[in-house]
Amino acid sequence: MREATVTPNGDRIRWVEVPGVEPARLYLHGLGSSSPVYFAAAAAHPLLTGHRSLLLDLLGFGISDRPTDFGYTMEEHADAVATAVRAAGLDQVEVIGHSMGGAVAVVLAHRHPGLVTNLVLVDAAIDPAAPVPGPGSSGLASFTEEEFLADGRKQVEEWAGPFWWATMRLAGPEALHRSAVHRSRGTVPTMRELLIGLDLPRTFLHPAEDGPYPGAERLREAGVVLAALPDCGHNMMFDNPEGFASVTAAALAPRG
Repeated sequence: MREATVTPNGDRIRWVEVPGVEPARLYLHGLGSSSPVYFAAAAAHPLLTGHRSLLLDLLGFGISDRPTDFGYTMEEHADAVATAVRAAGLDQVEVIGHSMGGAVAVVLAHRHPGLVTNLVLVDAAIDPAAPVPGPGSSGLASFTEEEFLADGRKQVEEWAGPFWWATMRLAGPEALHRSAVHRSRGTVPTMRELLIGLDLPRTFLHPAEDGPYPGAERLREAGVVLAALPDCGHNMMFDNPEGFASVTAAALAPRG
């Protein structure tokens, strides 16, 4: 395990690192998740192994610190990640971001030009979402912070189910709620607009069973490659590991 200080107060982001060749790869998890848990098998897959890989937990989640005085906006998450990446001695990384981690990855590439050289978004959250009770960031965002810290966290545990809660329970309560609120609220411009404006290779993976991805034509016009993965839901690295590794490896293959 490695770590880097990413705030003036000394808060640290931690990651599990797999040695290998560069370009290095950075894996970013979704809301309430943890990169070593969600991406370990993928990073070790024969089609993806061999590269230096950072399985990083965002501030507030997993094995990273959980400060209560951090805002947990997508911009603040992205800046903290950039600090950690540079502390690892890297000037460039390929990024694989799942769900909210994909949103952070888009903002990271926008705010830190040149740091991200290739972007693979795994059913990433790139649009604002209205707060609605139920599982997901919009469900958490339906509580005020005071409500969530009082009784809402118990309700979210019931919504999440044991699989997601296994990593969600590791998150700082403030980190979990604030991240969900800011993920649902989005950025200005939106993450989708930021993604369209990026000048780098971008691939967007989404479950084939969900049907055509909303706004796909505009994304393709901007050079984003959309890949519909069969036999999977939102957590496609678990549901269809072979398909996920194949599509991700193709997305990260050197371009002649």
